[in-house]
Order: sequence, then structure tokens, then C-alpha cells
Amino acid sequence: MAQVSATPKTYDVVIVGSGAGGGVAAQVLATAGAKICMLEAGDWFDYRKQSTMFGWPYNAPHRAASSKDKPFGYFDATLAGGWRVKGEPYTSAPGSDWRWWRARMLGGRTNHYGRISLRMGPYDFKPYSRDGKGFDWPITYDDLAPYYDKAEGLIGIFGSQEGLENTPDGKFLPPPAPRGYERLIKMGSDKLKIPCIPSRLAILTRPLNGRPACHYCSQCGRSCGVNANFNSPGVHIFPAMKTGNLEVRTNAMVREVLVGGDGLATGVSYVDKKTRNEVTVRAKIVVLAASCCETARILLNSKSGQFPNGLANSSGLVGRYLMDTVGSDVGGYLPILQDLPPFNEDGVGGMHMYMPWWQYKEQQAGKLPFARGYHIEIGGGRSQPDASIFGEWPEQIGGYGTSLKQSLKRIYGIEVAFSGRGEMIPNADSYCEIDPDTVDEWGIPVPRFHFKWSQDEILQAKHMQETFQAIIETMGGVVTYKSGAENNWGIAPGGFIIHEVGAARMGADPKTSVLNQNCQAWDCKNLFVTDGAPFVSNADKNPTLTITALGWRTSDYIVDQVKKLNVKV
Repeated sequence: MAQVSATPKTYDVVIVGSGAGGGVAAQVLATAGAKICMLEAGDWFDYRKQSTMFGWPYNAPHRAASSKDKPFGYFDATLAGGWRVKGEPYTSAPGSDWRWWRARMLGGRTNHYGRISLRMGPYDFKPYSRDGKGFDWPITYDDLAPYYDKAEGLIGIFGSQEGLENTPDGKFLPPPAPRGYERLIKMGSDKLKIPCIPSRLAILTRPLNGRPACHYCSQCGRSCGVNANFNSPGVHIFPAMKTGNLEVRTNAMVREVLVGGDGLATGVSYVDKKTRNEVTVRAKIVVLAASCCETARILLNSKSGQFPNGLANSSGLVGRYLMDTVGSDVGGYLPILQDLPPFNEDGVGGMHMYMPWWQYKEQQAGKLPFARGYHIEIGGGRSQPDASIFGEWPEQIGGYGTSLKQSLKRIYGIEVAFSGRGEMIPNADSYCEIDPDTVDEWGIPVPRFHFKWSQDEILQAKHMQETFQAIIETMGGVVTYKSGAENNWGIAPGGFIIHEVGAARMGADPKTSVLNQNCQAWDCKNLFVTDGAPFVSNADKNPTLTITALGWRTSDYIVDQVKKLNVKV
């Protein structure tokens, strides 16, 4: 039987998770003077020593190709994460297809995500008021705008001032110039009256806060060894540790939040993955930032006489209304790019241009068959041609030695690719619960997922594919690839886009929400959530920037409540 031990010290705050939400909470609270213990389920990760940004494919197995353990490539900044993590199963209910990504490392997904940083707009916070579907947030864009400003000023985001109604401008660094194929995409988009503007990515194009500008190695997914792109350790955690107020414990697999006789949280219990001992950390305030589904699992496993259905779950909504982003892809090639001489197409690790959702007015007028919308992410250019290109150019690819190299050079860089990222409307058929029959390696009950796309999402994916095909053909290109089967228009499985949010939503009424407008549990006033779980809707904007801004706002509220003695430390 594993030993059970308790940390003798009582901390002001224990934070579970070290990604965007946990990192910003640690920085804000440590700067305010709180003594904090941060728990991370994965290993320590320091970009300064562990980044592989300069690794060459020929020095890696299978030329650094993706594998079961490294689905985004050998050099991707993951340690023991993915959709399947050894010793950490999860289940899906019959008829459901959900993919649950875990990032078991300090900083979580912020080490390797795409760094697309889009503000949600005024309409995104009040979607029910616009079309009668889903739910409204208990806050407005104006409530969060000052925290978007703070987040952008700290982490650094490039972009341009465009004045778009529901794609708010921010405090931007200068954007990088478009690449050649991106200029062609903009020309095609302009003909179709689709806006194509500079991307908004959390990558420095100018030095900021002691961090250097990006040097255009284009390897952001490997983690940045110089801290030029946003990652939670480099921007939040390491600075917070310098205050002397933050202690970080890795390989700490949290089992549950502990509560006292008064119904308040007293700390958390975790399994030390190295010793397999169970450890208790006492704290006066608990902040869950473990990621949306992990936070839901912890709350549902935190059962007691006072909370028989799980902590903060008097509404029965913990785990409910789980959402991901709608995704569908189309790719092709542009003959105009064939036979070009060698040239430099370096840049940041991602797109320099993108298309925000442009048809919300037509949608409002009932001219589209689906609710909400999507933005378009683009790729292509001088990257290794994929199998779809080879399939379309059989007469151009062949031979051996010099002739093969010459034929490959002819088509090198002619690809273009389009990915839609769209809003999912929350539905009652999409949720996670505790599987009564399955535990992980640490003896902790695991989640069981139920998931369903509605016709709004499927028809949205159809619109994506038709739009992407039109752009490619308008540029004089040829479509060679469409994701998925046409019966669902290539819509990705739930969880596949790794934008899961909403399993502990905030609201104005404790009967219909888990958290109040400050991400504070209705049932337990010294428990807060700062990851994606509080989201009420999942706009087409990638969630990380909103997680950071919302986490900052919640942390400021905690500081204020402590000063007013409404929450004691």
C-alpha cells in the first residue's frame, strides 16, 4: 500500500496545472505576495536546455517523421503527452468519437501550440442573444478587454489594426511580411471578397520585456530556445519563481480537491508518480488550471458527504456542454509556383496571413444554413511535397538519382493548404463523466466521453470545404486533398483540434452554472478555475489568449477578495 503523507506547510494558494491558465495565475498571485505551490502532472521542462529547435531531421529516427508517441513529429515539444498517454486511459461512450490530448510537461501545450492569439469579440460573449442557440456569458467583451490588453502587453503578439467588428484589434507588434504563396492566396481571396489579413500570433517580431525577437527559424512547435514565442515557463512561471513565492512540483498527479467541515477547500491530494506515494498539500485557496477535461475529472472525483456528486457540482453541470473547435481541411497546388529558382521563404513558425470570419452579417440575415462561423488558417509553400501532390503529378515524378531530384525541384513549394477553425454550439449530448469501471495507473478514476456534432457544425464544415476549393480554383490551382468523407464534410473528430473548453461553465445563476462571473465556484468560495473549463461558448477564435486574459482577471479578483477578507489567506 502506498504511503500517505502531508506537506507540513500550509500555502496561501495551490495551483493545479502549469499551462496558460496556471502560469498566469502563478505570476499574478506570486507578484502580489502569495505563497504558492504549483502541481504539474508531467516532467520538468526548461526551453533553455531542452528545446530541439535546431535539430536536423537527418539526425533523428525516420527523418523526424511523426509516430504514435510523437504525432506532430519527432522534434515536437512534448515529453509524454498525446492522445494516448501510457498508463492514463480514457473511454468513450458507444457511438462517440473523442480524442483527449494531454500535455504532461511543465508549461503544458504552451510549449508547442500554434500560438494563434485572437480576441473573442462582442458578439462571441452574447451568442444566445444573437441567434437563440447556446448560452450567453455572464461577462461582456468590455469586461475582458483590459485583460486582453495586459496579456498582449506581456506575452507579445504581432498583428495589424483592421477595425473589424467582431475580430477586435489588440496591442500588436509589427507583423512579418507575407510569403510568396500567401500573397497569391490574398489575391485569390480579394477576388472572392474574403478578407485576408496579417496573422495574430504570440511570437515576438521586436524585443519585449527582456526577450529577443524571433530569428525566423520557423520551428516554434519544437519550443523556442531563446524565449521569442509565448510559453508559460518562459513568460509566467520562471519570472514568478524569481519572486521566491512559487514552488513547483512536477510528476504530481492530482486525485482530488480536499474539503473541510465548513465546505471550503483545504488543499489537494496527489500521487507522486516517482514514488507512487499519495501526498496532501494544504492551502487556503485552490486554483484548478489542469486543462478543461482534467479539471472536470478532478472535480467529479472530489466526492465527500457534503458533495456526493463531486465538488462544485450542485448544478449537475460539471463535465457538461463540452466543446471543441470545428475543423475541416482542403489542399492543392498552384502551377504558377512550379519551376521557381531557390529562394528564402523563412519566417515565424506558422502562417503570416489568415482570414477572419467575414459572413456574420449574412448569417444574421438568415442567408446561411448554419449558425456561427469560422476563420481560415493557411499553409503551403516551400515545404516537403506530400503524397497528394505526387498523386496528381505522376508524369512529373519519376526516375532515379539526378532525374528524380530535378522532378522534385520542379514541384518544390507549389502546395497550398487551408484549414477551417469554427465555432461549436454547446449541446447536451457532449459531456464527460467518470467511468465507473476504469482507473489509470495511479488508481484514479478516468473520464468517459460522450460527443456529438450538430447539423450546424457539419454544414459549417461543408461551407469550409466549398470555400477553400473556390479559393484554390480562383488562383488557378488544382484541389488534390479534402479531409474526411463527404457525408460529414471532413469534420475532425471531437477533441482532435485540441481546443476543448466548457466543462465547468461560468454564469450568473448557481442553478445553471458551476462558477460565477469571476470563475469562483458557487459551492466553494475558495475554489477557482483558470483554464478552458469556464468557457460558456467556443468562438472560432483559438482559446489560449482568452484563457490567459480570463485567468489574469480571476487572479486579480482573488487578490482583491483577499484584501477585503472575503477569501482568507
